[in-house]
Amino acid sequence: MVIRLNILLLVLVVLSALALVHVRYDSRLLYSELDQQIRLTRQLETDADTLKVAVRAQAAASRVEGFARTELQMGPATPPTTRYVHEPAGRSARLLAEELNRAQEDEGAEP
Repeated sequence: MVIRLNILLLVLVVLSALALVHVRYDSRLLYSELDQQIRLTRQLETDADTLKVAVRAQAAASRVEGFARTELQMGPATPPTTRYVHEPAGRSARLLAEELNRAQEDEGAEP
């Protein structure tokens, strides 16, 4: 009876030791994966910051103006090249009245 109990306890100790080894191995794998993901996150943040700086540099007013002058052959607006469009006097008032009517209808339609 005592021998059986000792064998059972020995088996339980060996199984506990194997389980401990397995858990520690999994823990190391997960820690390694976490560390890799943290490094990847930092790299992506650095890349995003670099891209933001590049976008700001590309969108700088002087660069856009230079591109418009050289590639698109555009120049500054001057009075001789400017065309003014005049609306008939009654048309603006009619459009304003229509917009007001639509706004009032929308307010009345809401529950």
